[in-house]
Amino acid sequence: MDHPRPLEDLRRLIDDADERLVALLNERANLVVEVGKRKQHDGTPIYAPDRERMVLDKAKARNKGPLSDTTIEAIYRQMMSGSFALERPLRIGYLGPAGSYSHLAARAHFGASVEFASVTSIGAVFDEVIKGHVDYGLAPIENSTAGGIVETLDAFIEHAGEVSIYAEAQVAVRHALMAGCPAEDVTRIHSKPEVFAQCQNWLSARYPKAELIPAASSSRAAITAAEETEKARGIGARPGSAAIGTTLAAELYGLNVLIESIQDQPNNITRFVILSREKTGRTGQDKTSMLFETSDEPGALADVLAVFRAHGVNLTHIEKRPSGRENWTYMFFIDAAGHVQDEAVVGAVEDAKTKCRRLTVLGSYPRAKGLL
Repeated sequence: MDHPRPLEDLRRLIDDADERLVALLNERANLVVEVGKRKQHDGTPIYAPDRERMVLDKAKARNKGPLSDTTIEAIYRQMMSGSFALERPLRIGYLGPAGSYSHLAARAHFGASVEFASVTSIGAVFDEVIKGHVDYGLAPIENSTAGGIVETLDAFIEHAGEVSIYAEAQVAVRHALMAGCPAEDVTRIHSKPEVFAQCQNWLSARYPKAELIPAASSSRAAITAAEETEKARGIGARPGSAAIGTTLAAELYGLNVLIESIQDQPNNITRFVILSREKTGRTGQDKTSMLFETSDEPGALADVLAVFRAHGVNLTHIEKRPSGRENWTYMFFIDAAGHVQDEAVVGAVEDAKTKCRRLTVLGSYPRAKGLL
């Protein structure tokens, strides 16, 4: 059996490798600066999801280990985040306050070198993108346990055509119960309705009598629980307020994590969309999202769906929301495999429009691969 090399020798080799690595990173950064100047000259977007997908795929294809592909992707995302700052600082809008799942997803997708802008509602994320106050916005659109996020779907109905889905990201969700009191004293729990839905069985078993109070975001819920706890202590009462959210929120707002991973499904995943005023190029591994309203007649929905089948376009998701214009009329959201520039998708969309009162393409973008 070979004996390991002396620790001092290994550390010296690591130092040498680090020196070469930093030099290569800065060599790459100098090229990025040139790219930024060219983009500004041409008016090319700083962040291009199709190019990002290509870079990440190439990096993972070159990976021979022992680092995992997940680690390689995380390193490259941080490196690209630094590149954004060199080309032009980006501002990313998300549903806040800080510590929300949207905040975590934004940091994981865009890295630590961009500026983050917290807003008070999902609708405000759309507004900030449309008005140009942020470069991109991030909003949750679907959860693997609870289904579609109604605020995001309704915002798309209101703003269809004003903003595009530019990219998507999938994030593993781990809910934590947090409070400023012992677990047995909890009588009130704050969080988003979708979070309650994702923890429904656990809550029914552990806190069947607790009051569940909806909040605009999980981090807002943590702030409220912390404020109520401080108020109760100030008057000598026994605190009983808790929240469900991220462990980061507990850390930020001075709450104790009582129990982690309380979601009913262990593989709880939330899909986020990145919003932009720009369009994304083709990668060959794309998804197109659209919404449509059918005519009020028998078989209207089936007729629209049959169009996509006839063109050989696979529909991977469908969701329904009230149109908001008249009772018992609905908007349907669908995801289709392919890019809006693909011949099959072009034909399907054109034919489907003839069978709809309204059809809007929300965006074509690279399909997310794995979790952030």
